[in-house]
Amino acid sequence: MVLPKHMRLKGHKCFDFIYKEGERFYSPSMVLRVTKANRNLQSKSNGSKINSSVKCAISISNKVSKKSVIRNKLRRLFHHHLTDRLSKIKLDNEVWAFISLKPTCTKNSTSNLLYECDKLLTKAGITK
Repeated sequence: MVLPKHMRLKGHKCFDFIYKEGERFYSPSMVLRVTKANRNLQSKSNGSKINSSVKCAISISNKVSKKSVIRNKLRRLFHHHLTDRLSKIKLDNEVWAFISLKPTCTKNSTSNLLYECDKLLTKAGITK
């Protein structure tokens, strides 16, 4: 399962902006970068009538696992989790979030990873 279209971040300019301007939140297995949205950088969406207050992306490098099957399972797991958690949230300003997994994340169970993700989202002020 992938993120719904209205929750996806697209374009390298958005990612560059998050890396430069975003506030970082750390956990043992991942890094969450959060910033207020800059709509000028987002590519124009055709027909997307749903406005999401949170747009997010996840990055899983080859250092996490050399096997693409494992990386894809992690990506699907996080996409499903983020869709459930963030689809109903309404914030005053649109927020962009970017999660990068660290190579040590493969040592943790999936429930542990999702718990860390929830903790970071709460620390960032996205969820309660």
